[in-house]
Amino acid sequence: MHRKRRFYCNYIFYKLTQQWYELDAIKKELALKDLSQIYKEYELALTINAYSTVGIRKECDFMFWRIADNLEIFEKMSSELSKTLIGKYISCSYSFLSMTKFSQYVKKHEALNKDKRTIKIRPSRKKYLFVYPFVKKAEWYQLELDDRKKMMHEHISAGSLFPSIKINTTYSFGIDDQDQVVGFETNYPEDFLDLVESMRSHKSRIYTERDTPILTCIFKNIEDLVKILN
Repeated sequence: MHRKRRFYCNYIFYKLTQQWYELDAIKKELALKDLSQIYKEYELALTINAYSTVGIRKECDFMFWRIADNLEIFEKMSSELSKTLIGKYISCSYSFLSMTKFSQYVKKHEALNKDKRTIKIRPSRKKYLFVYPFVKKAEWYQLELDDRKKMMHEHISAGSLFPSIKINTTYSFGIDDQDQVVGFETNYPEDFLDLVESMRSHKSRIYTERDTPILTCIFKNIEDLVKILN
């Protein structure tokens, strides 16, 4: 029996320190060159998207969405970044770790890549990404599976009404503090707002323990991100 190939997913958010703003232009340029080089090096080894949160969240300025088939590559990239010049002027605000797995509420064949052995997660490069950690109350897991499926069907059906939104659900049971991490990609933030508002009245909502912070991110190629941070 073959194991289905699963992937680790990491949303890591960084904040520029106060000392960053005291640097001269030349040193900033050198530091951001380090950031760009590390990013481009690891683009070849894992799936990675870059996002800006400048002017949107006070506790972070940019984020990397990283996907790989092993944890060690996240460790290696973060370690190398911390040893560069830019590493002296950034701090990690959040880091959400999760994995791909089959949902209990979706048919398994819908979660597989064409090779039938890989549980898929394929980020697009839509303009906006909305990310949050999600925790259900203990009472949710005490319900019968059929009852949970009925409530989740309402949830899943709501998402299908917004085809402009791509939903990426990954799971954190035992490997991080939340149950799941959810990433919504879209070019239309108003559609995401309307989706979330519609889900507030769902029956499953009363079993939500926590679904914050909700982090709004703007997709950037690394060159544009560097310009914004400079």
